[in-house]
Amino acid sequence: MKRIIFLLTLGVSTMLAGGYAWGQTTGSDAFLKEKRAEIDSLDKQLFEVLGARERVVKEIGLYKAKNNIPSLQAARFQQVLDKGIEAGKKEGLSAEFVTELLNAIHKESLRIEDALKANP
Repeated sequence: MKRIIFLLTLGVSTMLAGGYAWGQTTGSDAFLKEKRAEIDSLDKQLFEVLGARERVVKEIGLYKAKNNIPSLQAARFQQVLDKGIEAGKKEGLSAEFVTELLNAIHKESLRIEDALKANP
């Protein structure tokens, strides 16, 4: 019980020292809330675009399966990677980040294509 009272007292005194009162938020809290909502919206858009990309991958996978073309096309992936790194640079993204991101996307694309070949 003493521990609970101590923790409550500590929490209230910390809040009051920081200018907080029950039920109020500071300008920085409102700012963070707004920016986090922006991030949530952008994340949603990001996943919608990734979903659209993977639907195209499925179309390509069906074509490759029908025409006995290997899933992995190393030269094509290198083109995607090079273009991605260049586009990422313009957005202030590191080549390392873009490479990791595109490798993850490519891995998922190959998984989808291979699954289509296994179950056409």
